[in-house]
Amino acid sequence: MLTRWHGRFELGLEKPDPRRALYSAMTIAIAYVLGGIVPLIPYMFIPNASEAVLVSVVITLIALLIFGFVKGCFTGSKPIKSAFETALIGAVASAAAFGLAKAFNP
Repeated sequence: MLTRWHGRFELGLEKPDPRRALYSAMTIAIAYVLGGIVPLIPYMFIPNASEAVLVSVVITLIALLIFGFVKGCFTGSKPIKSAFETALIGAVASAAAFGLAKAFNP
């Protein structure tokens, strides 16, 4: 069980401010929607699904590179390394999801 002392002094955690809950929830929701719409944009404008998937992959990889670079700038790590790590993790996750979808829908 996590004690108050353990959380505060050993882990550096503070008690959350309940007045920020709605703000935090809205921030997460907006980020989720904006991040989720990036790979869907090509399907809105390209009628051929085979072409749209290729454009979607390229746009998503570019977005992941940008997000990773920005993350690296804010966290103090090397931005270029962070960009490629984020893109690689996103690509592996996307490939796994695509593979699972193909496996269950032959």
